Amino acid sequence: MPNLSDRRLIYVATFLRALATGMLGVLLGVYLARLGFSPTEIGGVLAAGLAGATLAVLVVTLAGDRIGRRRLLVGLGLLAGIGGLGVATVSGFSAVLAGALIGMLNGMGRDRGASLVLEQAILPATVGEGERTRAFAWYNLLQDIGHALGALAAGVPSLWAGGGDELLPLRVGVGVCALLFVLSGLLCLGLGPAAQARAVGGEGVRLSPQSRSVLTRISALFALDSVAGGFLGAALISYFFFQRFGVDETVIGALFFGARVLNALSHLAAAWLAGRIGLVNTMVFTHIPSSLLLVTVAFAEDFWLAALLFLLREGLVEMDVPTRQSYVMAVVHPEERTFASGVTHLVRLGGWAVAPTFAGWLMGALALGTPLVVGAGMKITYDLLLWRAFRHLKPPEERNPQGPAGT
Repeated sequence: MPNLSDRRLIYVATFLRALATGMLGVLLGVYLARLGFSPTEIGGVLAAGLAGATLAVLVVTLAGDRIGRRRLLVGLGLLAGIGGLGVATVSGFSAVLAGALIGMLNGMGRDRGASLVLEQAILPATVGEGERTRAFAWYNLLQDIGHALGALAAGVPSLWAGGGDELLPLRVGVGVCALLFVLSGLLCLGLGPAAQARAVGGEGVRLSPQSRSVLTRISALFALDSVAGGFLGAALISYFFFQRFGVDETVIGALFFGARVLNALSHLAAAWLAGRIGLVNTMVFTHIPSSLLLVTVAFAEDFWLAALLFLLREGLVEMDVPTRQSYVMAVVHPEERTFASGVTHLVRLGGWAVAPTFAGWLMGALALGTPLVVGAGMKITYDLLLWRAFRHLKPPEERNPQGPAGT
């Protein structure tokens, strides 16, 4: 039965976590650069944070329903807070690396951690089948509003910097992010019994043959997309604008605020479009143009032109997110949702964790814009393969749009 109270708690918790993630996406690359880290070291720190997030997703995937969704959501928030506070207070490369790993720090500018695995498994049970994609659209809209406000807030600490200390405002900003992570976790204490999984049994989830086939194929494609996404994280793009055009975190924060507002609006547009052309078509035919636009950003010679092209790209790039989440949850059985969400998140985070180190190396060895071109090309390849593999596998509401929805 739909549960409005649990849905609202999930919405608020994900908003607070997105607020912190949006701030980190702008602050982290600049903060690490001002600590004196090289591009390769910056990529290493980002990779460590994503490696920690990948390990957390692995635990959630294999044992999340047995440990308890609510308990894990609280624990993940506390760990993120501890690691974030560590990164905010130390300066050595090894210490920052450890803090990023423990705190699962995400410099991508978008929240894609283990908490989302659990929330996305809970969310379909809080609405009817016909409202599933819309619920995911609102879920992602609130995330991107949080990302937008977080990006804008990233410029606030620098306004009160005193005595020429460039590091102190950045440390405070990272510390604020850590506290927001803790608060988002504590909110999940209010989730009701309905948010917990059905009894799974000691042997874990048994996937049906159809679900296993779908998950294997779609996860392989998501792995390709995630490696591409690892070249295009917010911290690296922020670093690109910082180095290429000499703009500071205040300007970059305003740019990412605009980007996240466009992301947020695009989620509702995605739900509307998916109702007319289908989930898979919406995922693919909005994603390819966004990648082409990103290539043009790498070659733009003027900041304002690059910013405009980047914003156009951001108006399209996130339309595949609620549709992708809704699609995966629709084509597996309800009792398989935590595992399916975990597996797809795991491969995405694994790719994200691998790519930033190579992206940082490419920025230093070749050109600042190289990761943008490489990442965009990989994403286009992913889109074409996804459409070819899944255009005929329809979710319930597309197989029987006039009748009652069901699985």
